[in-house]
Amino acid sequence: MPSAVILQQGTIRCFPAALCDERGNLVNAEVSAVVYDGKRLIMASDKPIPGENRSAVFALPMTPEGPDDTQLEYFTTPLIKQAIKYEDFALTADGRHVLATTGFDRIDDASHELNAYNHLLIWPLGEPEQVQAVDPDPRDGVEGSLELRNKLDAAIGFPYYKIEGLAAIPGERGDGLLLFGLREQGRAHDDFTYVSRLVGAHYEISPTGNLVFIDEIREFYAFDPGHHEGVRFECGLSSLEYDPYHARLYLLTSFETEQDGEDRIGGYLWVMSLDDLRAGRLPELVTAADGSPLEFEHKAEGLAVLDHERMFVAYDNDRHLGLGSIDERDERHACEAPFTLLRMSHP
Repeated sequence: MPSAVILQQGTIRCFPAALCDERGNLVNAEVSAVVYDGKRLIMASDKPIPGENRSAVFALPMTPEGPDDTQLEYFTTPLIKQAIKYEDFALTADGRHVLATTGFDRIDDASHELNAYNHLLIWPLGEPEQVQAVDPDPRDGVEGSLELRNKLDAAIGFPYYKIEGLAAIPGERGDGLLLFGLREQGRAHDDFTYVSRLVGAHYEISPTGNLVFIDEIREFYAFDPGHHEGVRFECGLSSLEYDPYHARLYLLTSFETEQDGEDRIGGYLWVMSLDDLRAGRLPELVTAADGSPLEFEHKAEGLAVLDHERMFVAYDNDRHLGLGSIDERDERHACEAPFTLLRMSHP
């Protein structure tokens, strides 16, 4: 069984303490996406971070001592600033471009008011100012990935869904296979079920550096985390991550529920080979060193492979401020995002 040990835990300060939005409300760090570009962690909050020189997307160096939030840099290119509700990042299969997806969980059919929630973005590694929207509306001047939205609608088959995972893996055609991970699907935002389902399509990178789908988006995989006896709560997919060092896919699932009048949040980590993915086999649940299921005590939403054995997990605890074993402090500040650094071992 694959297992993991915790190397480090802590918090990252994502913006100045006591930062407020235009209504005077305290801004809360809700990190839902992370990717490692070889030097830096690129992270995103699924809520806007206000300020002309700030955005919901930022980068910070990953040093031998851990993430260094004293050197935090915001990505302020207008297209990156305008997208709302970032949910996952990925590198293209060749590692040369960064991909970022929002949740695609709301749209206004009568206007373009909610287009900001429907973006798939791409930029060359290290050059976020070269960002482009993938699969935009063919009408000029309409912002967002609205053609992609239509393709997702057709492949998913539900009027409501929420994308929380994104991974590019080697494929059978083109430059790779882009997978979107669904966390929720149903009739409406208040009438859905949690799922762990992957849809996707093969892609090529165009001469202008954009991503172009070369076949239809369709379902590639689905599984029920509850099949495993070690999973104690109903989960939905919260992140995908391709591990190019071992040609495998990591799936992160998380839960947010109530038990005996108490809010419970947490998550689980799963792994599978690309062969198992293609064959539709169940993923393996990652365990702690003692063989028990590795159950995160926080809502695990971001996942990044750092090297052959280390992984970085970022948490989006929404309004929960408790830190648990992450820090001896009882509570985090609203500007802080908790994280865990893992070392993986595969027998």
